[in-house]
Amino acid sequence: MLASRIGSFEGLRAADLYAGSGALGFEALSRGAAHATFVETDGPARAAIKATAAKLGVAERIRILGGSALALPRSEPVELVFADPPYTPGSGSRIVKAVSDAEWLAAGGWMSVETDRRDAVDAAGYEVEVEREMGRARITLLRRP
Repeated sequence: MLASRIGSFEGLRAADLYAGSGALGFEALSRGAAHATFVETDGPARAAIKATAAKLGVAERIRILGGSALALPRSEPVELVFADPPYTPGSGSRIVKAVSDAEWLAAGGWMSVETDRRDAVDAAGYEVEVEREMGRARITLLRRP
């Protein structure tokens, strides 16, 4: 859904929040993103992301942050944010607020939030571009004006 709206990921900076294996961040890198930041609380998952980056030859193009995605440090804004928080009520709205409060999304940037299909996301000042339900998931694409 993002590729059809953005076109190329070439040169963009991405963030994969609640990264787990890092699949979304690595997908962005494979599509030409210049850099990806992975935020993950689990130590073994962070180690796996680091190992995968080395295996793929992209270690110099990533940053891995431990800690909660709900407490993001101030950072240079990115053009793409992927967030797949645990499916708990309000989790999507909380991560959108955290990204907004930390100013992680650049002007004109895109954010994809996956939640339980029954859990609508509060856009927190971003524009809702599209919402799609897929099985038990809802994908909400937001754009910063």
